[in-house]
Amino acid sequence: MKFAGVLTIEQIESWLETAKSISPLYVGLIIFALLCVDLFIAVPTLTLIILAGYFLGFAFGVLFSVAGIMSAGVIGYTLSRRYGDKILNFLIKEKAQRDEAVEIFNKHGFVIILLARAIPVMPEASACLSGITGMRFKKFFIAWMISTVPYVLIASYAGSISSVKNPMPAIIAMIGLSLFFSIFWFMYRKKHKKYT
Repeated sequence: MKFAGVLTIEQIESWLETAKSISPLYVGLIIFALLCVDLFIAVPTLTLIILAGYFLGFAFGVLFSVAGIMSAGVIGYTLSRRYGDKILNFLIKEKAQRDEAVEIFNKHGFVIILLARAIPVMPEASACLSGITGMRFKKFFIAWMISTVPYVLIASYAGSISSVKNPMPAIIAMIGLSLFFSIFWFMYRKKHKKYT
Protein backbone atom coordinates (compact mmCIF):
# COMPACT_ATOMS: atom_id res chain seq x y z
CA MET A 1 0.00 0.00 0.00
CA LYS A 2 2.95 2.28 0.67
CA PHE A 3 4.39 1.68 -2.81
CA ALA A 4 0.99 2.24 -4.43
CA GLY A 5 0.73 5.61 -2.67
CA VAL A 6 -2.45 4.65 -0.82
CA LEU A 7 -0.82 4.87 2.60
CA THR A 8 2.28 6.57 3.86
CA ILE A 9 4.32 5.88 6.98
CA GLU A 10 3.48 9.40 8.14
CA GLN A 11 -0.28 8.70 7.89
CA ILE A 12 0.03 5.48 9.87
CA GLU A 13 2.20 7.25 12.45
CA SER A 14 -0.37 10.05 12.87
CA TRP A 15 -3.24 7.54 13.27
CA LEU A 16 -1.28 5.64 15.91
CA GLU A 17 -0.44 8.84 17.75
CA THR A 18 -4.12 9.85 17.69
CA ALA A 19 -5.09 6.46 19.06
CA LYS A 20 -2.42 6.77 21.77
CA SER A 21 -3.93 10.08 22.91
CA ILE A 22 -7.27 8.35 23.67
CA SER A 23 -7.76 7.24 27.26
CA PRO A 24 -5.95 3.91 27.86
CA LEU A 25 -9.08 2.62 29.57
CA TYR A 26 -11.11 3.09 26.36
CA VAL A 27 -8.40 1.47 24.26
CA GLY A 28 -8.25 -1.43 26.74
CA LEU A 29 -12.01 -1.88 26.70
CA ILE A 30 -12.02 -1.86 22.89
CA ILE A 31 -9.27 -4.53 22.86
CA PHE A 32 -11.20 -6.56 25.46
CA ALA A 33 -14.47 -6.29 23.49
CA LEU A 34 -12.85 -7.25 20.18
CA LEU A 35 -11.20 -10.30 21.75
CA CYS A 36 -14.56 -11.36 23.23
CA VAL A 37 -16.29 -10.86 19.86
CA ASP A 38 -13.66 -13.15 18.33
CA LEU A 39 -15.83 -16.01 19.54
CA PHE A 40 -18.47 -15.08 16.95
CA ILE A 41 -16.56 -13.17 14.25
CA ALA A 42 -12.98 -13.92 13.19
CA VAL A 43 -10.69 -11.20 14.55
CA PRO A 44 -6.89 -11.06 14.12
CA THR A 45 -6.17 -12.00 17.73
CA LEU A 46 -2.39 -11.89 17.58
CA THR A 47 -2.42 -8.47 15.91
CA LEU A 48 -4.81 -7.13 18.55
CA ILE A 49 -2.61 -8.38 21.39
CA ILE A 50 0.48 -6.82 19.82
CA LEU A 51 -1.43 -3.55 19.38
CA ALA A 52 -2.58 -3.76 23.00
CA GLY A 53 1.06 -3.96 24.07
CA TYR A 54 1.94 -1.07 21.79
CA PHE A 55 -0.90 1.24 22.90
CA LEU A 56 -1.23 0.27 26.56
CA GLY A 57 2.25 -0.92 27.48
CA PHE A 58 3.17 -4.41 28.52
CA ALA A 59 1.24 -4.74 31.81
CA PHE A 60 -2.08 -3.28 30.68
CA GLY A 61 -1.76 -4.94 27.29
CA VAL A 62 -1.49 -8.29 29.05
CA LEU A 63 -4.32 -7.50 31.46
CA PHE A 64 -6.91 -6.53 28.84
CA SER A 65 -5.81 -9.23 26.36
CA VAL A 66 -5.89 -12.08 28.88
CA ALA A 67 -9.26 -10.85 30.19
CA GLY A 68 -10.70 -10.75 26.64
CA ILE A 69 -9.39 -14.14 25.54
CA MET A 70 -10.32 -15.86 28.80
CA SER A 71 -13.83 -14.36 28.64
CA ALA A 72 -14.28 -15.52 25.03
CA GLY A 73 -13.21 -19.04 25.99
CA VAL A 74 -15.47 -19.25 29.04
CA ILE A 75 -18.45 -17.85 27.09
CA GLY A 76 -17.83 -20.31 24.24
CA TYR A 77 -17.53 -23.22 26.68
CA THR A 78 -20.65 -22.21 28.62
CA LEU A 79 -22.88 -21.59 25.60
CA SER A 80 -21.73 -24.82 23.96
CA ARG A 81 -22.21 -26.81 27.15
CA ARG A 82 -25.79 -25.58 27.27
CA TYR A 83 -26.76 -25.59 23.57
CA GLY A 84 -24.01 -27.67 21.98
CA ASP A 85 -25.99 -30.87 21.45
CA LYS A 86 -28.39 -29.10 19.11
CA ILE A 87 -25.51 -27.55 17.16
CA LEU A 88 -23.60 -30.84 16.98
CA ASN A 89 -26.70 -32.72 15.82
CA PHE A 90 -27.26 -30.08 13.13
CA LEU A 91 -23.64 -30.14 11.93
CA ILE A 92 -23.13 -33.93 12.02
CA LYS A 93 -26.26 -35.86 11.13
CA GLU A 94 -25.06 -39.41 11.79
CA LYS A 95 -24.89 -40.49 15.42
CA ALA A 96 -21.84 -42.70 14.84
CA GLN A 97 -19.88 -39.75 13.44
CA ARG A 98 -20.98 -37.54 16.36
CA ASP A 99 -19.87 -40.19 18.84
CA GLU A 100 -16.52 -40.52 17.07
CA ALA A 101 -15.97 -36.74 17.11
CA VAL A 102 -16.76 -36.60 20.84
CA GLU A 103 -14.47 -39.57 21.53
CA ILE A 104 -11.57 -37.97 19.62
CA PHE A 105 -11.98 -34.68 21.47
CA ASN A 106 -12.26 -36.49 24.81
CA LYS A 107 -8.93 -38.22 24.11
CA HIS A 108 -7.06 -35.26 22.63
CA GLY A 109 -9.03 -32.19 23.74
CA PHE A 110 -6.51 -30.87 26.24
CA VAL A 111 -3.69 -30.91 23.69
CA ILE A 112 -5.96 -29.57 20.95
CA ILE A 113 -6.72 -26.55 23.15
CA LEU A 114 -2.99 -26.05 23.85
CA LEU A 115 -2.04 -26.13 20.15
CA ALA A 116 -5.17 -24.58 18.65
CA ARG A 117 -3.51 -21.20 18.07
CA ALA A 118 -1.76 -22.78 15.06
CA ILE A 119 -4.97 -22.46 13.03
CA PRO A 120 -7.22 -19.39 12.76
CA VAL A 121 -10.63 -19.86 14.43
CA MET A 122 -9.47 -23.14 16.02
CA PRO A 123 -9.03 -21.73 19.56
CA GLU A 124 -12.66 -20.61 19.66
CA ALA A 125 -13.79 -23.88 18.07
CA SER A 126 -11.85 -25.86 20.69
CA ALA A 127 -13.51 -23.87 23.49
CA CYS A 128 -16.91 -24.71 22.02
CA LEU A 129 -15.97 -28.36 21.50
CA SER A 130 -14.93 -28.52 25.16
CA GLY A 131 -18.45 -27.52 26.17
CA ILE A 132 -20.17 -29.72 23.61
CA THR A 133 -18.21 -32.82 24.62
CA GLY A 134 -18.70 -32.21 28.33
CA MET A 135 -15.04 -31.65 29.23
CA ARG A 136 -14.80 -30.74 32.91
CA PHE A 137 -14.70 -26.95 33.26
CA LYS A 138 -11.59 -27.07 35.46
CA LYS A 139 -9.70 -29.10 32.85
CA PHE A 140 -10.85 -26.75 30.07
CA PHE A 141 -9.95 -23.66 32.09
CA ILE A 142 -6.44 -24.92 32.88
CA ALA A 143 -5.75 -25.80 29.24
CA TRP A 144 -7.19 -22.49 28.03
CA MET A 145 -5.10 -20.56 30.57
CA ILE A 146 -1.90 -22.44 29.64
CA SER A 147 -2.49 -21.73 25.95
CA THR A 148 -3.41 -18.08 26.54
CA VAL A 149 -1.07 -16.55 29.10
CA PRO A 150 2.37 -17.27 27.53
CA TYR A 151 0.99 -16.35 24.09
CA VAL A 152 -0.29 -13.02 25.38
CA LEU A 153 2.88 -12.30 27.38
CA ILE A 154 5.10 -12.73 24.33
CA ALA A 155 2.83 -10.85 21.91
CA SER A 156 2.12 -7.98 24.29
CA TYR A 157 5.79 -7.58 25.15
CA ALA A 158 6.68 -7.53 21.44
CA GLY A 159 4.07 -4.83 20.90
CA SER A 160 5.30 -2.80 23.86
CA ILE A 161 8.86 -2.61 22.50
CA SER A 162 7.83 -2.04 18.87
CA SER A 163 7.32 1.24 17.08
CA VAL A 164 6.40 2.43 13.61
CA LYS A 165 10.08 2.96 12.90
CA ASN A 166 11.05 -0.40 14.41
CA PRO A 167 8.26 -2.97 13.93
CA MET A 168 10.69 -5.92 14.00
CA PRO A 169 9.83 -7.18 17.53
CA ALA A 170 6.16 -7.42 16.53
CA ILE A 171 7.00 -9.08 13.21
CA ILE A 172 9.34 -11.58 14.90
CA ALA A 173 6.69 -12.39 17.52
CA MET A 174 4.01 -12.94 14.87
CA ILE A 175 6.21 -15.23 12.80
CA GLY A 176 7.72 -16.99 15.82
CA LEU A 177 4.43 -17.73 17.57
CA SER A 178 2.76 -18.87 14.36
CA LEU A 179 5.68 -21.17 13.52
CA PHE A 180 5.90 -22.56 17.06
CA PHE A 181 2.24 -23.58 17.20
CA SER A 182 2.18 -24.80 13.60
CA ILE A 183 5.22 -27.04 14.06
CA PHE A 184 3.90 -28.61 17.25
CA TRP A 185 0.41 -29.01 15.72
CA PHE A 186 1.94 -30.76 12.70
CA MET A 187 4.06 -33.05 14.92
CA TYR A 188 1.11 -33.95 17.13
CA ARG A 189 -1.15 -34.62 14.15
CA LYS A 190 1.52 -36.79 12.54
CA LYS A 191 2.03 -38.82 15.71
CA HIS A 192 -1.71 -39.28 16.30
CA LYS A 193 -2.91 -39.30 12.68
CA LYS A 194 -5.15 -42.29 13.26
CA TYR A 195 -7.12 -40.43 15.95
CA THR A 196 -7.23 -36.78 14.77
